Amino acid sequence: MVADMIPPAAAPQFLARAGWDGAAIVPLAGDASFRRYFRVLDGDRRAVLMDAPPPHEDPRPFIAIAEHLLAQGFAAPRIEARDLDEGLVLIEDFGDRRLKEHVEEHPADERAVYARAIALLADLHRLPAADLPPYDRAVYQREAGLLTEWYCPAVGLAVDVEGYATAWDLVLPVVEQSASPTVTVLRDYHAENIMLIDGPASHGLGLLDFQDALAGHPAYDLVSLLQDARRDVSPVLEAEMIAHYKALADPPADFDAAYAVLGAQRNAKIIGIFTRLWKRDGKPRYLSYLPRMWNLLERDLVHPALAPVADWFAANIPADKRHAALLEFAPA
Repeated sequence: MVADMIPPAAAPQFLARAGWDGAAIVPLAGDASFRRYFRVLDGDRRAVLMDAPPPHEDPRPFIAIAEHLLAQGFAAPRIEARDLDEGLVLIEDFGDRRLKEHVEEHPADERAVYARAIALLADLHRLPAADLPPYDRAVYQREAGLLTEWYCPAVGLAVDVEGYATAWDLVLPVVEQSASPTVTVLRDYHAENIMLIDGPASHGLGLLDFQDALAGHPAYDLVSLLQDARRDVSPVLEAEMIAHYKALADPPADFDAAYAVLGAQRNAKIIGIFTRLWKRDGKPRYLSYLPRMWNLLERDLVHPALAPVADWFAANIPADKRHAALLEFAPA
């Protein structure tokens, strides 16, 4: 067992108080954050232990959004026990059937499974947004700025940071002033956070990793699913699923522009985050995703709504400083 997946010292006592005395605790997954997950086994019973250690993590947003989603009929993990002082939460175990691995093993299912994920979003977007902070200009700018803060120095570029922020100020109004409703934005709605579960509820899909949810534009989670950092979604499938969403949700005419702007914003953010995970947190494996992120970002920048941002990238980040520029640092 690697050192960073040793169960927290408080876990056995916490589980005993929750009725799981003597249960086995086995590593399940790490996270791009400080959160870690363990599977708890006791005979035929299974649950998942979330370790969200304070002060780095606060599990209360996860608990609040989980309870909100459950109340609205979506399949979020039930909260079985919690110890907020220790950052420990025992949650329902959705098993191991992630969307990502399922469609890789059963490619003939890809279209149908993605259609279910789109239908779930359409259902969510018909409901009023949860009581959450807004996904507003300040958040968009802070996130997009991760690219100039982390990626550009890593590839040796001194860029026009003020001009970058100005370019985003010129394109973000299409998102802020859209006729689309404000909805609950899960923010990490992608193939590694969607579980295939039994039963008809919520289209047979379980939701994970939504603790950073905000109230914002409905196109964001569509981008998160269809411009996935961790697996290729073909442009053909992306277009089909956007059309499927439109058929279910009937969004306004500015939706395509908003989708492109949020795609570029999200992909720029992720390029910065994955670089930070390497430079600050010693996690170089995320660098292998950067060529995909650059391809997605450049596709988004073609949209006319992004002309000021596209012009900034053309003037500040040459082709040889994109795509594979950091791959020499990624583990084989």
